Amino acid sequence: IKIGASPVVSSEYITTRGSMDYKKIRELLGNCPLADAVMDSISAGSNLIYCYPVSPAVLGTISEVTAVKSGTGAMTVEGEPTNEFSVLVEIQNSGELNAATFVYSLNAGETFSDEITVPLAGEYEIDNSGVKLIFSVPSGQGFISGDRFSFTTTAPALNNQNVLNALEKIKNIKKDYEFIHVVGPGNQSLWSALSVEADRFFNTYKYPIFFVLETRNIKDDDVSLDSYVQSLLTERQGIANKFIQVVSARAMYNKMDGTIKDVNCAGIACGLYARARISQSIGETREFSVQGIIKLLPEGIEDYHIESLDEAKYLTFRQYIGLAGYYVSNARMMCPDGSDYTYAERVRVSNKLAKQVRAKALLELQKEVDMSNVDKSLAVTAEFIQEPVDVAVENKEISSGRIIIPEGQDILGTEKLNLIIRYVPKGHYREIDIDLGIEKPN
Repeated sequence: IKIGASPVVSSEYITTRGSMDYKKIRELLGNCPLADAVMDSISAGSNLIYCYPVSPAVLGTISEVTAVKSGTGAMTVEGEPTNEFSVLVEIQNSGELNAATFVYSLNAGETFSDEITVPLAGEYEIDNSGVKLIFSVPSGQGFISGDRFSFTTTAPALNNQNVLNALEKIKNIKKDYEFIHVVGPGNQSLWSALSVEADRFFNTYKYPIFFVLETRNIKDDDVSLDSYVQSLLTERQGIANKFIQVVSARAMYNKMDGTIKDVNCAGIACGLYARARISQSIGETREFSVQGIIKLLPEGIEDYHIESLDEAKYLTFRQYIGLAGYYVSNARMMCPDGSDYTYAERVRVSNKLAKQVRAKALLELQKEVDMSNVDKSLAVTAEFIQEPVDVAVENKEISSGRIIIPEGQDILGTEKLNLIIRYVPKGHYREIDIDLGIEKPN
């Protein structure tokens, strides 16, 4: 499931699939951060995503217009941008209103629109952008071919209440899902709130899930790289929950629509989870070389800071000398120190087993117990409930598993059956240390 800012108004989730192209995704969700994240996940391997478009509390902004021109025409901008754009407007044919023509680009000139006549009224709304161009010229004068106007916009963003409101809708969804990706920059306040919600999903709703969250961009802080990293290291303090994953990795990424954009890599990580077996690390180098990344951001992050962010339990991306491509360093979770659930693959297996074992146990409620042969009756129930654990062993999702029936249970008095399930997870080696040397024959 993805929650993100979108101009689309919908009281229900919107389904997107891996077979969709970027045009269809934008048709459903708009040209917005939510659509961008869906495209990144589908490019990386996702096949089915339930999307919750949210009207954002934090609106996008528009910069001042910069003009490079020889004509007398001018251009201003108004509106509420739906995404982060780098807009370039270029006059193609000279003339006044209703005579001059122009093209525009939303991605700093990587791609341009078809040629458009400047409207007589001087106003032109760029489709699916929330941006209106306003052209003006003094009487008898006009634009000159080659005149250029440029400006940038920031993307709208969700606040904490936006996210929590969306979660209330998600709690009623009658679909099976594994995790929730909150699209857009977050902070310690949001991560803390979602830690509480994640525990509520597990303890109250009996439906364990985990959250995939994003850090803010260094551009939002306008500080040095060292200061930015230090702020992230400080911000994660106090977050200790195995159901919370925070992605700090950013990259210049070649997106599904052909544009190259600075993105948080959370959308990519979600796509890798869709491809991976539930017990498989998305950092496995043989399987998960990430395509489309041009370089990691901010500049210099990989040289000095990846290790410290990884140790602080952020999900980071990296390169390996001798391997082409980019890889997840470790699928870290913001778990307590010393936890068995340091990595997403451990949490994914545990959550799946919890759901499946509970589903089996529900079918045994109110079952009669033969008090003349209690051990046999309880063993039959335990064997039935253990079935998902045995299937997980067969599917090589865990190494082994067993169920324990504590002795001395007072079924008549408490009317409660206590069972203990213990399993051995799959192991992973995250380092390989090789001692290579010459051996001399006798």
